[in-house]
Amino acid sequence: MARIKTLKTNFTAGEIGRGLMGRGDLRAYANGASRLRNVLVMPTGGATRRPGLRRIATAAGDGRLIAFEFNTEQTYLIAVTGWALTVFNESQAQIAHIGTPWGPADIAMLSWTQSADILLLVHSNHAPKRLVRTGAASFQLQDWAFVTEAGRIQQPHHKFADGWVTLQASAATGAMTLTANAGVFTPAHVGVRCRLQNREVLITGYTSPTQVSASAQEPLGATQPTSDWSEQAFSPVRGYPTSCVFHQDRLVIGGSRDLPHRLWLSKSADLYNFDLGTGEDDEAIEFAILSDQVNAIRSVFSGRHLQVLTSGAEWMVAGEPLTPTNIELKRQSRVGSPVDRYVPPRDVDGGTIFVSRDDRSLREFLFTDIEQAYEARDLASLVRHLVNAPRDIDYDPERRILFSVMANGAIGALTQYRQEEVTAWSLLTTGGAARSVAVAGRKVYFLISRNGGHHIEVLDDDAFTDSCVKLWSATPTTAFTTPALAHLNGLEVSVLADGRVHRAVTVTGQTLTLDEPVQSVEAGLPFTHEIAPLPVYAQSNVGGATQGVAVRLVRAVFRLLDSQALWVDVGRGPKPVPFARSDGLSGPVAPAPITADKTVRALGWTKGQSDPLWRVEQAVPLPCTLLSVMTEISANG
Repeated sequence: MARIKTLKTNFTAGEIGRGLMGRGDLRAYANGASRLRNVLVMPTGGATRRPGLRRIATAAGDGRLIAFEFNTEQTYLIAVTGWALTVFNESQAQIAHIGTPWGPADIAMLSWTQSADILLLVHSNHAPKRLVRTGAASFQLQDWAFVTEAGRIQQPHHKFADGWVTLQASAATGAMTLTANAGVFTPAHVGVRCRLQNREVLITGYTSPTQVSASAQEPLGATQPTSDWSEQAFSPVRGYPTSCVFHQDRLVIGGSRDLPHRLWLSKSADLYNFDLGTGEDDEAIEFAILSDQVNAIRSVFSGRHLQVLTSGAEWMVAGEPLTPTNIELKRQSRVGSPVDRYVPPRDVDGGTIFVSRDDRSLREFLFTDIEQAYEARDLASLVRHLVNAPRDIDYDPERRILFSVMANGAIGALTQYRQEEVTAWSLLTTGGAARSVAVAGRKVYFLISRNGGHHIEVLDDDAFTDSCVKLWSATPTTAFTTPALAHLNGLEVSVLADGRVHRAVTVTGQTLTLDEPVQSVEAGLPFTHEIAPLPVYAQSNVGGATQGVAVRLVRAVFRLLDSQALWVDVGRGPKPVPFARSDGLSGPVAPAPITADKTVRALGWTKGQSDPLWRVEQAVPLPCTLLSVMTEISANG
């Protein structure tokens, strides 16, 4: 009978799937876990119980959260729900509520980008808008306004009709009739601008599919039929932009409803001017993505290069700087992005993280100096069971964690630290369904559907429960009554009273009743965190590998950091590990966070089982951070 000691020093591979349980030779096996739930993997390798979620507001319904960062001192959170958007300041107070044209069914395809105090919002079925910050607590939602010069609106134009279709004006100036030799007009064309031989006219009335009334905005050169004509690219007839971004001092529009594979770049330093001119270096640029597959543009992203993510591939637009004569489009990979929703790409240490079209992975679009090209590395190859059609993602640079809201309401937490080769997934659950995430300033916000309502909640390092409320009384009391508890009515909540764990209490009539008078209370929904290793894989001194060999956990030593509780299951259910108290006795909870090693001993043999030899499972709302685990096992081959 051999005694084997193993030391697990970190969790930097995160939770990995069962398909790797036979690959004990891999580094990911040594640094991974079979289950990491409601914990965050630290960039240094430890696994810590995640913070709680503090409720800040009720949302009108399902929607999207968007960060608006004016500067390092002024950050805002925007909640877009059906027909409205709400703005919260850095103190999490509501400062604006504005009506919008986007209904609940539109929000999934809403795209946005920000520059200074303007947030541009686009949807392929609605005229583009811009949210303008007009003061510290003042916002306005406005229509886009393209530059107007001498009666001409400098917006993109395109001929949607076949090349042989002609258009004839009945006059060169003033009111006129436009007649086409094929049916090209609809009633929605009223208000649309056309260009005949580069002269602009405004359609003022609809007569038939081949005839409309118009007004000349510029004198026409001739009135004979011409095939040299076009109409504005964005309109109620042809749809509106799909995505947009600012890049190299230009506004880039990526795709529209009826031109999904086309790109438009504004004039340099003139963001709303799309005049192609004569092709000078500072003038606007327009081109289409043409290849052997459909490439509907899903998003455009400003990174090392202008990156174009389409339904079927990823592209790089090269040119330093981008000009009409030196622009170069190169396909880099063939992954594709979702077509049923917009998921914003995110920059993480120079790599662009995006959701793949198959909904089963997140990809890192990263430029490699050796290849002088981009590669789309799969960040979820070991955790296919966790990735479930991500509907929103955002990156918290302080924690170095990318949060991914899944279609099933769970939250994937990916600790990404390329320099130290850390790619670690864990899964967060919260007694409801997460719908959106946004990182504004140093705060991580979630939109969560729970108990029949939608709530905006913030990840709070000083909170230990979810959808929680923190209350304070100048004098100690046993009853806290406030409308802030209304969303918890009828629910059994976990309670921290003056920093100590109180028994679970049911909120009734917006009142929380305690056993003893206290001054401060946190009341919220409980959650349980779990940490479980992969099956032991080690070499014994007498019998070779432990696979297929009867093994017994003799003891496990858990190294904790700033922890107040530790519950461990070694085969007989989770039990508290005793902590010393100030009175010389021991109990399940430390009076203050401590850093120490805790030893657990066990009995019982296993052979060829996938169950872990130990498992941390803790519902107590107190901090617990596990840095490393030393296990001593007995192997009997």
